[in-house]
Amino acid sequence: MASDTLPQRFPIFPLRGALLLPGGNLPLNIFEPRYLQMTRDAMQTDQIIGMIQPRDGTGGEETPTVYTTGCAGRVTSFEETQDGRYLITLTGVSRFDLVEELATVTPYRQITASFERYGADLDPVPADGGRRGPLLEAMHTYFDRQQIEIDWNAVDQAPFDGLVTSLAMICPFAPSEKQALLEATDQNARLDTLIALMRMHSFTADEGPSVRH
Repeated sequence: MASDTLPQRFPIFPLRGALLLPGGNLPLNIFEPRYLQMTRDAMQTDQIIGMIQPRDGTGGEETPTVYTTGCAGRVTSFEETQDGRYLITLTGVSRFDLVEELATVTPYRQITASFERYGADLDPVPADGGRRGPLLEAMHTYFDRQQIEIDWNAVDQAPFDGLVTSLAMICPFAPSEKQALLEATDQNARLDTLIALMRMHSFTADEGPSVRH
């Protein structure tokens, strides 16, 4: 179980539109003083930081209300720049449910979390590789409509499960759509959601504006 190998208390980094999934890698440019301290403290303990999204229009700018589901990541790459920033990579380990936000003296937020529902994140069932065709079809239409360039040779060579995770993390979906990808029950449900979102955004982009001036 994930709860046997991960801390129950750790800092969170609320970041709108940022999605970390189990097995995925999220590069971060850390420059705010509170998050610089958060990173230093994490590096001195278990190297775990919880990525979680703020809810739109709730709470203040400094302490926004957050979703109750996030993903714990381990710092797997760390570099300090000459101007004092930290360039880190978080590798997703497991999703979590927020149990309680703690009152602390640290400038960053800390929580207690439960991993009970996400034991399978440590040993996930791969997405159905037989569905590469429908995914590629949705990708071609989506990236064409969004005018996004992509290295199709790299796509063809990518392991299917990693491709699903990477696409879910990097596609410029709305924060609520990214949250839906995070909360999908398993990788096949995430694949279903990913294809549906790509098709929906391809359709709306193809429609174009309804009124022109």
